[in-house]
Amino acid sequence: MPNSFDQVIRPEILRLLPYHVPSSSGMIKLDAMENPYLLPETLREEIAQLVTTISVNRYPDSNSVSLKDSLRKTMEIPMGMDIMLGNGSDEIIQIIALALAKPGSVLMSVEPAFVMFRMIATYTGMEYIGIPLKANFSLDLDLMLTAITKHQPAVIFIAYPNNPTGNLFDAEAVSRIIESAPGVVVVDEAYHAFADSSFMDKLSEYPNLLLMRTLSKLGLAGLRLGFLAGRPEWLVQLEKARLPYNVGVLTQKVAQKILQYPDIMQEQADSIKAERVLMNKYLNVLDGVEAFPSDANFILFRVSKASQIFLELKKRNILIKNLDGLHPLLKNCLRVTIGTPYENKQFLRVLQECIMKSGN
Repeated sequence: MPNSFDQVIRPEILRLLPYHVPSSSGMIKLDAMENPYLLPETLREEIAQLVTTISVNRYPDSNSVSLKDSLRKTMEIPMGMDIMLGNGSDEIIQIIALALAKPGSVLMSVEPAFVMFRMIATYTGMEYIGIPLKANFSLDLDLMLTAITKHQPAVIFIAYPNNPTGNLFDAEAVSRIIESAPGVVVVDEAYHAFADSSFMDKLSEYPNLLLMRTLSKLGLAGLRLGFLAGRPEWLVQLEKARLPYNVGVLTQKVAQKILQYPDIMQEQADSIKAERVLMNKYLNVLDGVEAFPSDANFILFRVSKASQIFLELKKRNILIKNLDGLHPLLKNCLRVTIGTPYENKQFLRVLQECIMKSGN
């Protein structure tokens, strides 16, 4: 008889809970930090025509040369820096962890942070160390620096702005972390389009800095495209852990086409930022709601009986993210993605009704 699955699969994998993606059919979907806007019809028609010319019977360009050239221009990547592409930023995190996962190596981040940092550390056999943020979600620099000295992490991931809290950390504090790190520091700028700060221009200053971005929040979540920018001496080694043809030909060609229209992406980002200001204002005038400042395309807010409110919203076909219970700092916290003006108004109206119903 062969061994059962629990005798073969690694125990740390057995203990993991799968990453859950809830069904959103028929709902106002405000749970996954997606851009709510479609591309203009004329651009969609161009993409449709482009797809008819693509040879899907052939493997894609494994080095994605043309797409990298477009990214270098649109994202203003400094001269002398290389680019590595991934199937979303999740794959890039995994590639970095695979390449650095020596026995006993440490992957460090803050807590709460993007859940995939911890999960991918587990996948790759790295020790995960999460350093708690302060109560206001700012970096505890002294605690972080002490932990760096103690644990000597191979890699530190810093989301900027942070997910799920939405705030930008103090740039000088992040710089201190980069300067103190014995290994590589990856600044994850998944929400860069909605923030007014970036470490892109610091790549030439810090030899151990890598910068990661995704196009998912720019309205291209379905394409699954992320990239890493950094010095060639780092990326030439990381490329060895990247599977060939990891970015399909449709993703390469369609993304390259859309990158020819950066003004469209910027206009949509500006609309989301304007709605974010209104949403934060209206959330903070609701009785019993505390909405936190955000530099991303979502807002974290705290409300009494958060899990009950979440379920009531779901019953009314509005799906947001329940973070209550995931970390002590997130007690009674929910996270809502900025949608269209109509979606946001519906959410606020139903939220107010749910709060009144719950007796908050």
